[in-house]
Amino acid sequence: MPTLPDSRNEHISIYVDGELLPRDEAKISVFDSVVQGGDAVWEGLRLYNGKIAELNEHLDRLFDSAHAMAFEGIPTRDFVVDAIKQTLNANSMRDDVHIRMTLTRGKKVTSGMSPAHNQYGTSLIIIAEYKAPIYDEAGIRLITSTIRRNNPQFVDSKIHHNNLINNILAKIEANRAGVEDALMLDINGFAAETNATNVFFVKKGVVLTPHADACLPGITRGVILRLCKQEGIPCAEKNISLAEVWTAHEAFTTGTMGELAPVLEIDGRMIGNGAIGPMTKRIQQLHATWVRAHGVPVVD
Repeated sequence: MPTLPDSRNEHISIYVDGELLPRDEAKISVFDSVVQGGDAVWEGLRLYNGKIAELNEHLDRLFDSAHAMAFEGIPTRDFVVDAIKQTLNANSMRDDVHIRMTLTRGKKVTSGMSPAHNQYGTSLIIIAEYKAPIYDEAGIRLITSTIRRNNPQFVDSKIHHNNLINNILAKIEANRAGVEDALMLDINGFAAETNATNVFFVKKGVVLTPHADACLPGITRGVILRLCKQEGIPCAEKNISLAEVWTAHEAFTTGTMGELAPVLEIDGRMIGNGAIGPMTKRIQQLHATWVRAHGVPVVD
């Protein structure tokens, strides 16, 4: 029988188009666009002591992505926030929670690719689960994937869409290699991001991250760049080659689901001394303080 990672999630209620449904009854139509072609946009949110970190930034990206995808009938910001609150209150959730919010183009009148078939309006799905940061605090290992990250010539990474086949193929490679995730390169061979997170490298006291061209300009990534500037930590966005990746003194990944995870090894090459580095530890602490102090209250 399937085993849930956290047994507290066995009886959660899930929001689907205005209804709060038991986990096993939460369903969408087989004609929905997300089923037909991954035609949806999404956000991952984290709840800290009744507050959602960077909520407005996540909502901005959700609405920007939906607009870029030419969705019609996009719900209002207040509607989405209220749906989030309903979901959290129904589950009596306050902390240690990850929220997966999906906005699909909606149900079609017949199967097919054309948005002209979408005549029911968008669908909003909110899944709130008890979920600690997914990576081991002691650190993770990566391989370099053979799958390239899309750039704006193909699918612009600034659209936070649900068509994640590239990322899933990269994750399969990581699973088969027995490591946590895979580093994906852009079409020019420079580091872009992992299959699930943004990535940072530290060399001679300078914090480096790839340009947000082939990678998602992540919300947590943006927080880290701002914190570095505020704290006087040298940081820069640049093209980072694999030779620079392998010879970094420190590396870490960033994302809402995983927070900041130190990277100890890439392609069998030890990063630094193979343990969490001082810069990574410092930035982890800065991030932990920031997200708990600046979240938007959503639970009384």
